[in-house]
Amino acid sequence: MHPDLAGRVAVVTGASGSIGSATARFLAANRMRVAAVARNPKTLEVVREEAWNRDGEVLAVPADCTDPAQLRAAHDRIRTQLGTVSVLVAFAGGYGYPKPWRELTLDDWRQTLDGDLTSTFLTIQEFVPDLIESGGGAIVTMSSAAGRQPARASLAYGVAKAGIVMLTRQLAADLAADRIRVNCVAPSAVHNEKMDAAMSAAQIADLGRSFPLGRIGEPDDVAYAVGFLASEASGWITGVTLDISGGKVIPA
Repeated sequence: MHPDLAGRVAVVTGASGSIGSATARFLAANRMRVAAVARNPKTLEVVREEAWNRDGEVLAVPADCTDPAQLRAAHDRIRTQLGTVSVLVAFAGGYGYPKPWRELTLDDWRQTLDGDLTSTFLTIQEFVPDLIESGGGAIVTMSSAAGRQPARASLAYGVAKAGIVMLTRQLAADLAADRIRVNCVAPSAVHNEKMDAAMSAAQIADLGRSFPLGRIGEPDDVAYAVGFLASEASGWITGVTLDISGGKVIPA
């Protein structure tokens, strides 16, 4: 737990996914006032109810993070109902399904880069004024093991996630004078409902054994890292990409 987070306002985009929802719940458990943003209002309502049942505060805010007008409307609602944002977790994205690069269409390419990279840029652009107004804060972005080394994910996804690493580094340098820290998490295989639907328990266990630490990731593995990067426990860390990959990605 991170006591310094209590009472502050956080925004988590991509909050309908397994990692985003776990992160929203964990920040709420740290007594933050959390705005959970995603396109699916039904899933967001589940996240809100789960946090409420654990004495956490989550505001469900449906919005498409590739649409600047929807982001602006979401921002206005969050400021009105929760206050000024000081922690931004930009996790909206996806589109990482394996596909041979020769089969990628222009629409595939644009959808993936917009959904992962452009959405991250637009979200940060929209909320950075709040962090400056707050006197500083923390931004956490979402890359992937596919953005750290070649992988089975689509080429467009790997490129978009690698772009988020560079976006993070550049913004960390640009925003340091405003006392805003910008860091990135890069998960590998993390347990989710789609994995359960596509794989048997034995297959998931086999996949886990391919990692040096002997298991796949869980959403809370990422959520706990976000809590660290959002809090003053990491107060002298910025521009870093944290590989949450069970030892599969070990950069030089």
